[in-house]
Amino acid sequence: MRKNQWCGMACLALAAACSEPETGVEQVEAGRPAAAAGGVEESVSGGGQFVHPDFGAMKLTFHAVRRADGTVSGRFQQHQPAFGFIYKGDVTCFAIDPVNHRAWIGGVLTHSNDADPIAEVGDEAWFRVLDTGDNAADPDRSTFLGFEGGGGIITSEEYCQVKIWPDANARTWPLEQGNIVIH
Repeated sequence: MRKNQWCGMACLALAAACSEPETGVEQVEAGRPAAAAGGVEESVSGGGQFVHPDFGAMKLTFHAVRRADGTVSGRFQQHQPAFGFIYKGDVTCFAIDPVNHRAWIGGVLTHSNDADPIAEVGDEAWFRVLDTGDNAADPDRSTFLGFEGGGGIITSEEYCQVKIWPDANARTWPLEQGNIVIH
């Protein structure tokens, strides 16, 4: 959902993160770096839960900011309770489509307890989100993490530059709870 004030974004993100402490997804301080750092030009943050058709419930939280000098920072986390996997990472890039309210977020894994060699600490991962706006009838949406080779993409930077978005929001799932804010 789009907000005009940082305080509103931070409060919503913190409320979403704090409303479900039993989720197993630790708070990634959504909105805090944006509010604290000067010169923020763009940001995207959020958290919540969606259901993936193969992996079951997925819990996520993230924030990313781009400052006036072009630097990007942030964190992301996804938790797959059915399998017990937790992925955490540092944001290294993101792109925003302000017209369609979409964002692509990429970074480097700083934690993974998944034994799959494509999801090791130091590997790149990415996902995309849709912010459907204030009071929208349709919920915000997110994807599961993508990894090297998925969709022909090799790096997070490539993912953020290519900005793949399949028709009809394919392979994104509606948040059953939570909120995504693109600013």
